[in-house]
This record gives sequence, structure tokens and C-alpha cells, in this order.
Amino acid sequence: QDWEHRQEEDTLLIERILLLVRNVLHVPPDPTEEQGVDGDASVHDRVLWALHISGMDDLLKFLASAQAEQQWALHVLEIISLMFRDQSPEELAVLGQGQAAAEHGEDTRELETLRQRELAEKRARALQRPSRHSRFGGSYVLQGLKAIGDRDVVFHKGLHNLKSYSHDLGKEPRRVPRRRQAA
Repeated sequence: QDWEHRQEEDTLLIERILLLVRNVLHVPPDPTEEQGVDGDASVHDRVLWALHISGMDDLLKFLASAQAEQQWALHVLEIISLMFRDQSPEELAVLGQGQAAAEHGEDTRELETLRQRELAEKRARALQRPSRHSRFGGSYVLQGLKAIGDRDVVFHKGLHNLKSYSHDLGKEPRRVPRRRQAA
């Protein structure tokens, strides 16, 4: 609602909501309660994320920039200062650029050492294997497909060749004389 159409109750409600947000953000951090892993979001960060998801940050930006809403400027300024409470200007400047250069370099070095170790293990495994490849792919019995007699077919090729199996596999096709070939 525009400020002309607001009632006294609406103004009090807005002020109470702003004070509630300010008081929630003003709660000091308790490291004994926040026993998360490194890189885990703190309670303060999770509250800020909840404010962002709910759209409250957009409302605060509107209240800070609207000419008609100047009566809330100090409340909004206090809330914004509490949002950035535990941040240093250097950290905020680096956040826009992604990871810090030192962390990025460290991660790159770790990945490179892991890659080198993996390559060394792969080379060691290759040296342990015999150099000649055995072409023996195994023998398989095809149950349900009869060979000569009442025995099942024994297949001596790899399983990937099973789809193209026929009883004529490996047989020389019978040569038809040229004069008897179909036109």
C-alpha cells in the first residue's frame, strides 16, 4: 500500500517486522553450538539464505531506495550492517571473483598430485600384467540350441559375437558355377 492509504496498524506492523529481522540478525554467533565441518554454512549464513529465499532482501532493497519510505531508512541500514557483520571487506571483494587464488592454486596442486599418483598406479598395474594377450575368450554352452546329436552348442568366441551366431559360422560357402548363377 502507498503511505497515504496505510493505517496506523499497518505502519506498526512494518516497524515490528523490521525490528524482528534486526533482532534475529543481531544474535551473536556461538561457536560451541555451531560444530559444523569446514566450509559448512553458519547459522547466520543460513538465516541470510532464508531471507533471500523468502524475498525479504528485495523488500529491504525497495525500502532503502524508495523515496516515500525514508522513515524506515535507519532500520534498513541497521539490518544491512548486521547482514555483513562477520565479513571483512577483503573477503567480500574476493567473493565476486569466485574462489580465492590461493585456494584455487592449492586445489590445483592437490588434483595434480592425485593425477600423478593415479598414473603411477596405472603404470605399475600395466607392468604386472603379462605382455602377451591371450586371445582365448572362453567357451560357452548355449543351452536350448542343439548341435549335432542331442547336445547343446559349444560356442568358442566372445559373448559379444553371440548375436551374429549361426550354425554356418566358419563354414566355407558352397561355390556356384558361373553358368548356374542367377542373373
